[in-house]
Amino acid sequence: MEPMADLGNRAAPLPKAYDPSTVEGKWYAFWEGRDYFTPQIVPGKNPFVIIMPPPNVTGELHLGHALTAALEDALIRWHRMRGEPALWLPGVDHAGIAGQNVVEKLLASEGLTRHQLGRERFLERMWQWMDKYRGIISEQHRRLGVSCDWTRERFTMDDGPSRAVRTTFVNLYNKGLIYRGERLINWCPRCATALSDLEVEHQDTSGHLWYVSYPLEGGGTIQVATTRPETILGDTAVAVNPSDDRYQSLVGRRAILPVLGRRIPIIADEAVDPAFGTGAVKITPAHDPVDFEVAGRHHLPAINIMNEDATMNAEAGPYAGLDRYECRRRLLADLERDSLLVKTEPHSHAIGHCQRCRTVVEPRLSLQWFVRIQPLAEPAIRAVTEGRIKIVPERFTKVYLNWMEGIHDWCISRQLWWGHRIPAWHCRPCSQITVAVEPPSACAHCGSADIQQDPDVLDTWFSSGLWPHSTLGWPDKTPDLGYFYPTSVMETGYDILFFWVARMIMMGLENTDDVPFRTIYLHGLVRDEKGEKMSKSRGNVLDPLVAAEKYGTDALRLSLSMGTAPGNDMRLSQTKLEAGRNFANKLWNAGRFVLSNLQGLPPQPLPKEVSHPQDRWILSRLGRLVAGVNRLLEDFQLGEAERQIHDFLWGEYCDWYIELAKLRIKEGSTPSPLPVLVHVLDTSLRLLHPFMPFITEELWQALRPYLQEPPEALIIAPYPSEAGEPDPQAEAEVEAVIEIIVAIRNARAEAKVEPSRWVEAAASTQILTLEGYLPAISALARANTTLVRPEELPKMEAKVLVLSRAVVALPWSGMIDLEAERSRLAQELESWQQRASQQEARLQDQAFLAKAPPEVVEQQRQRLEEARERLARLEARLRELGAGAI
Repeated sequence: MEPMADLGNRAAPLPKAYDPSTVEGKWYAFWEGRDYFTPQIVPGKNPFVIIMPPPNVTGELHLGHALTAALEDALIRWHRMRGEPALWLPGVDHAGIAGQNVVEKLLASEGLTRHQLGRERFLERMWQWMDKYRGIISEQHRRLGVSCDWTRERFTMDDGPSRAVRTTFVNLYNKGLIYRGERLINWCPRCATALSDLEVEHQDTSGHLWYVSYPLEGGGTIQVATTRPETILGDTAVAVNPSDDRYQSLVGRRAILPVLGRRIPIIADEAVDPAFGTGAVKITPAHDPVDFEVAGRHHLPAINIMNEDATMNAEAGPYAGLDRYECRRRLLADLERDSLLVKTEPHSHAIGHCQRCRTVVEPRLSLQWFVRIQPLAEPAIRAVTEGRIKIVPERFTKVYLNWMEGIHDWCISRQLWWGHRIPAWHCRPCSQITVAVEPPSACAHCGSADIQQDPDVLDTWFSSGLWPHSTLGWPDKTPDLGYFYPTSVMETGYDILFFWVARMIMMGLENTDDVPFRTIYLHGLVRDEKGEKMSKSRGNVLDPLVAAEKYGTDALRLSLSMGTAPGNDMRLSQTKLEAGRNFANKLWNAGRFVLSNLQGLPPQPLPKEVSHPQDRWILSRLGRLVAGVNRLLEDFQLGEAERQIHDFLWGEYCDWYIELAKLRIKEGSTPSPLPVLVHVLDTSLRLLHPFMPFITEELWQALRPYLQEPPEALIIAPYPSEAGEPDPQAEAEVEAVIEIIVAIRNARAEAKVEPSRWVEAAASTQILTLEGYLPAISALARANTTLVRPEELPKMEAKVLVLSRAVVALPWSGMIDLEAERSRLAQELESWQQRASQQEARLQDQAFLAKAPPEVVEQQRQRLEEARERLARLEARLRELGAGAI
């Protein structure tokens, strides 16, 4: 690692313009090389720990990852600067279905399928791809400035996390909390795998409701309504509500299934909604979750009519081999031919789609592995209701509890090759299952060596659910696990509260008998400037790495997080990014000014007693900022803390204190503002560092020679916490000065006074000490300002500004050529009077009103109203200039 002296010549002035490309890589290498990111175990000292939500190894980081990086890095840097052992553990997720889909597409481009390669060679290709993109994602995170501990980086398929997955599976299986059974699951025909409920996205779709007549044995018919007529082929009953009088006489009779002729019973069940369709519904247990439950209560068979690719199987009779939608088309034609299709109505309903590939999902009866979730959910509910885990923002607590209280068993098996293979071995001779952490040599039941591992892999979220403790060494009792677990904060998007956060709580409590984290901090989604969700199809996606290259990483981080409250979506635009870059430039210029006045000087400590009111004012404002920022950060209001630092630096420090200090430095007045300039810049850079780490480190290192006993780097400098006592008197004085200067500047702008022209001003105020500020007011407002008693203020031909702490009068003669301006306004007034008269006459013309279209008449009325408003403004302006009423 290069020595600090080589990172820049601190005697040389800073470059005129801030160039992030010359700063960011240099300081990141310095921080990482000094091991600042790697905390040590310090017995007796509480650590602060965040486990990074592992991005999927399916490509490049997006803006959601950039927002996560900005927020988590801010928290980690803040706690590191507070002197806490701060661990931010990075990692990457193997991505299950998404990862396999990407590599299968690559194979398809080569004219291959995974089945042609075989499982072993396909997994070799998967690992090649994963190893490549793991490195890319790590480098992209570094580009975003994340100060995570790369020495502890983990991958969900690493040996340690993989053993944790197998151990958890075995433990849950032995407790009876994992079981294998034939249940109705969500099936993706494209991915050819089961999906959990959370991996299915429902979209409202305009479809149809078909009314079909089923003949009855012994004569008569019963009508049912369905949105999926192809599933008629799997019907094993018709159901009605037991309280529906229309069908009481039909319960117990048998209907004849159209086309196939199968006899099916008519049953009564409370699940039937009498208001839906005809009040009679078809029961297809193998293809509908509600029907599956009904079938269980009535001991009905379940007939699967589809293959894994959503084509019809032999149970579909004459439609076998057809795609599900072609089967629907032909079946409807046959029903119409047989006069069994009664009517068709438009019908909007929610259809489930695979979250990964957008294919319409089929409910399908399948033999899968499940987690019996209720025994795990109950402790996870108590952890939140008892306050051991806090959710920020609090409104998501109710959302979490509602979902957890209605949770269903979790289907954890996936018909994929990439992922954690289920640690279960099937014995051919005795048909028993052996579950083990390490591969067994023989069946645990009969001793036969003729065993074969289950071909399925586990849901990605199973391994992700162990992330907080598997990354720290569990199931081994490692020093890291003992010191850094439970972790402090789980920061992530609210959209994966159920996918991931809830499962981490359940698995953490089950495996460690403790919560995995103390606080859940949820951020919102990143949307475009119109509030639309970003997507490639809309063409509104912003690449965070491209944005960082163009605007600088600090500007990107500021734009993503400043002013955003926890749990709220935020909008990102080029305008926001430009504003972030402008702030970085403003800060850079402030640093350059301060440093340009320090060349050749010794350290500038802040004196114990500060006497100058301007210095007292900025220190009082800084103290309020320090107190407010620490309070906001404790409450996880990071966006508001960042906004307050931004506003202080841009407004009070740069726009006002530095401008006032320039006058004092130019005059050579004492006391010098330099010690206060240095102290406020030092403190502000420390406050801002967690949010904008690169530019703050660069400026602070340049300032470092002028500080007393500074640490080696800003990243480990103590975070400001001592606020000091506020100084209301100094604040009142300087705020009055600022108010006067701003008012005079605004008046000059309104009167279009040339920037170089000096004007006259008289001010009256009850703040007696304001006289000492007259030179500053005069210089910054370009107004020769005098203090007068109220009765001495000019009464006529003056612009009078009534402010909260003063009254200011600006004689018009000092700002404009009064006679010329009066003449110009009078001519303009006459022109607008003529225009208004013409429009009034037009609107009084009955012939015009009778013939003109209504929109033309309305247009004339609007023009007259605009003319009258313009006349009123001109008359007021003339009165203000002392011309009297016109």
